[in-house]
Amino acid sequence: MPASPPVPPGVVDRLRAAGCVFAEDEARLILRTARTPEEVESMVRRRVAGLPLEQVVGWAEFRGLRISLDPGVFVPRRRTEFLVSQAVAHAVGRRSAARAGRAGAVVVDLCCGSGAVGAALVAALGPRTALYAADVDPAAVRCARRNVADVGGHVYEGDLFAPLPAGLRGRVDVLAANVPYVPSDEVGLLPSEARDHEPLVALDGGTDGLDVLRRVAADARAWLAPGGCVLVETSERQAARAALAFVRGGLTARLTTSEELDVTVVVGTAPAAPPGRAAPDSPAASVPPAAPEGRTHGYAAPLPPAPGSKSSTK
Repeated sequence: MPASPPVPPGVVDRLRAAGCVFAEDEARLILRTARTPEEVESMVRRRVAGLPLEQVVGWAEFRGLRISLDPGVFVPRRRTEFLVSQAVAHAVGRRSAARAGRAGAVVVDLCCGSGAVGAALVAALGPRTALYAADVDPAAVRCARRNVADVGGHVYEGDLFAPLPAGLRGRVDVLAANVPYVPSDEVGLLPSEARDHEPLVALDGGTDGLDVLRRVAADARAWLAPGGCVLVETSERQAARAALAFVRGGLTARLTTSEELDVTVVVGTAPAAPPGRAAPDSPAASVPPAAPEGRTHGYAAPLPPAPGSKSSTK
């Protein structure tokens, strides 16, 4: 590896004065990224003004991938890597029960932002994975298309499931939905990097933070293959209500928590197909394996509604 360029003391001092806790590390990253002294100055000026470092340098690291990032696009968080690990565990468990010769998993990245979650899932599950992503924010869609282009992913602009191809209904093995879950009256308490420079639609989850999650939970079953799962990130204090929304949507819900990353992931699993009646192009139904890390708590679903039926979104 080439030696890191020397860090001008003035750059570190300006970053530290602006409140950057890891000023030296940020300065080195800016110097490695910038191509000219003018770019260094521009990046430092934008960082001092409060832009997230990832938007300043134009990329973020996520599960070892370099994710391209534009100004105004939601920055992928390290804690969301836990959601990816849970999704990979489920998909691998389904693959072990799949018919020989079956195509790769069908993955949907909903509320995809930069496309980091979808790109990481393909990297973990292999190139045969069929990736579809969607976001309501045009800037996010443009960014995501760059990040998933090399893996053959498809990105659509629109609200939740609305823009997805109808042919995906009943075929999705893994539905990752990194929905906004900050309660509306707490958005103003977020760090300025988030509240001032990331889209509100990616942060504000409504009165109790669960408005978008409930909409996903209400419609997810119609899109999932038998035994397929939907995963969302939430806070520990919201987790029980989030799990209840999944149960009301006809799914079996479980919570998995990472104390290290301070995040809870709710996993909703669709009912398995009856014996001998695996869905076309889906793996034979199986019970997903226990998550490889974190604490897990399960919620049993009631008798679910018929596939394709509409659930309440209240």
